[in-house]
Amino acid sequence: MRHWACATLFIVLFFSSPAWAQDAAVPESIKPGINEAFLDLELDVEAWVNRFEVESREVFHAKAEIVQRLKLSPGDRIADIGTGTGLFVEPFSQAVGEQGWVYALDIAPKFVERVEKLAEIRSLNNVTPVLCSKDDIRLAPGSINAAFICDVYHHFEYPQQSLASIHKALAPGGKLVVIDFNRVPGESREWTLNHVRAGKEVFRAEIEKAGFRLVGEVEVPSFKENYFLQFERK
Repeated sequence: MRHWACATLFIVLFFSSPAWAQDAAVPESIKPGINEAFLDLELDVEAWVNRFEVESREVFHAKAEIVQRLKLSPGDRIADIGTGTGLFVEPFSQAVGEQGWVYALDIAPKFVERVEKLAEIRSLNNVTPVLCSKDDIRLAPGSINAAFICDVYHHFEYPQQSLASIHKALAPGGKLVVIDFNRVPGESREWTLNHVRAGKEVFRAEIEKAGFRLVGEVEVPSFKENYFLQFERK
């Protein structure tokens, strides 16, 4: 149980550190309120499990394809940024093996609690849940060689600051994978147009500006609404 004690201490130290106090100094949110529901301390986690982990959700249906195309190797250290209900935590844990590590990050305390319980129940001893902030993933410099952002980038309220923290946490040459919704006026459904702030090209430009190089767009045959972009840290 020492592993879980360390995870809890990790979270407590961040909340008591000056880094948390700096949140008040960040620029104005690019989309205020988009994460408000997740920060509710009474968040109904099971309701979100029923919403996120269903066949009708494209990334849930394509989970095996996504993991396969990530091409994780034993020993990799990956950050699942915006892990939510922990959909990818177990397959990532299996892919990186005993010598690898999975950091399951979220801004929602209730989601972090769920992933901690999930990892303990399923004996995923290479998983550390991390409560991050709206503008900082809060991982040590060079601590990961892969970062995964699935249906979450459009929830970044402070993309410049969040991307800077990801760039810092990634080792040089590390990969960043971003999966998000195609937002095309006249083609995308109304929910996407209202909820997702920008299209693929805008997101790509933001990420490249933050010090990443586009490796390419990865084809996922079952995708109809989503895209899969892979970047490399310069």
